[in-house]
Amino acid sequence: MSSSRSERAAALAIAGAFALSAAHGAQIDPRVRATSAVADSVDTILVFADQARPALPARADYRAHRRAMVDALRVRADWAQRGMRAWLDAHGIEHRDFWIANLIQARVPAALLPALAARGDIVRVDSNPTILLRQPMAAASAAAATSGITWGVMKIGAPGVWAAGFNGQGVVIGGEDTGYQWDHPALKPHYRGWNGASADHNYNWHDAIHDSIGNPCGNNAHAPCDDDSHGTHTAGTFVGDDGAGNQIGVAPGAHWIGCRNMDQGNGTPARYIECMQWMLAPTDLSGHNPNPDLAPDIVSNSWACVYSEGCTIGTEIQGAVNNLVDAGIFYVAAAGNDGYFCGTVGDPPAIYDASFVVGATNGSDVLADFSSRGPASGSALIRPDLSAPGVSVCSSVPTNSYSCNFNGTSMATPHVAGAAALLMSAFPALQGNPLEVAAILRETAVMQGVTDARLQSCGGTPITVWPNYMVGYGRLDVGAAFRYHDRIFADGFDP
Repeated sequence: MSSSRSERAAALAIAGAFALSAAHGAQIDPRVRATSAVADSVDTILVFADQARPALPARADYRAHRRAMVDALRVRADWAQRGMRAWLDAHGIEHRDFWIANLIQARVPAALLPALAARGDIVRVDSNPTILLRQPMAAASAAAATSGITWGVMKIGAPGVWAAGFNGQGVVIGGEDTGYQWDHPALKPHYRGWNGASADHNYNWHDAIHDSIGNPCGNNAHAPCDDDSHGTHTAGTFVGDDGAGNQIGVAPGAHWIGCRNMDQGNGTPARYIECMQWMLAPTDLSGHNPNPDLAPDIVSNSWACVYSEGCTIGTEIQGAVNNLVDAGIFYVAAAGNDGYFCGTVGDPPAIYDASFVVGATNGSDVLADFSSRGPASGSALIRPDLSAPGVSVCSSVPTNSYSCNFNGTSMATPHVAGAAALLMSAFPALQGNPLEVAAILRETAVMQGVTDARLQSCGGTPITVWPNYMVGYGRLDVGAAFRYHDRIFADGFDP
């Protein structure tokens, strides 16, 4: 028999076994089936049945609640996954085990997939596809020097909050992105791992890139590294200030930590979930000793798990987002860059009700053409929540430089993360209370003069009605949010 006929026979045998296992065992992602017919192994995500949020008693201290949540999630995963881990180990299959969502990532030999799927301890075998970051930005090579406070930081009223004595002090922002040049002059003073004399990256940095070929940062980097420039730019917007006139960040008094979830702009569901898990309970550089007390107050997300490019994992990413927010973390997500049509907020994490979703406006408060519009797929809420500066945004880029030619909801999102940090520094009771932060930002968003050049009517709501599915509740105004909440506190309200 020729090799081609042998390969075809093997593929047919596997397909038949899949049909049997699909009827009596785990549901199989069609992409897994297709790949197994032409490749020796398949990168898979093994999904366990129990994905529910832990039922925990109410606690006044959000940190205690977070610790209890992490403990409950870890115990559940350890119990549910024990048999599968033993099976994978017995077959010499490397795997990564997750507890923020109850699943395992493993590259499984095609010949073993039928036996794997027939086991009774998993409900689905999903694919773990590579997903490209879709970002409408100009070439980053055209670097530019910034001067003073950038237009976006001014536009949202951050300097007024600084003048009142609040610049983000006591607050930690986590970033999930392409990595970071941590020692960039605008970022180094604000990195939680820097004490002014030396760096300690334990609990402050995690690399979810483990098997890249030719990546300039390598794999499992033990210090923050940016292989794309996107992450360094976003971090500059939420905290950047080099002390020499480049005031690019909304909350320069905050600290930042980071996780690399993309390989030169390419993510996978497993990478996204790995970074979310690390944010909920940061670990040392070996990935051990998770400590939820070191979780950030805010997580900024300028990525998308794109359905059209194979992100079919189901609700596991949503479960991870829900757990982060339930643990008291304000989770900010880019609306996406698939506008200008209505209904283009269509990919995780922007489609989830727990996410605070951000569109992009320009210097004239006009919604950017590229900014995705709602209604969001599967959400009953107004999406985006609001919009923020996202056109020609000036911020930091490797190496020790600045660029003012980045466009995208990716650039708008860190403006909101920084704004949340300013509010939390002014009103510490907001830490651990993401729903209150979200309500304040929506309540105080600017509507006057904020428009959409196309005068659209998405979801039956025109741009003249607020909130709407184009700009949300309006354009971010942290100055107004600070003044609003200051009045509430003066009246004796404590959230």
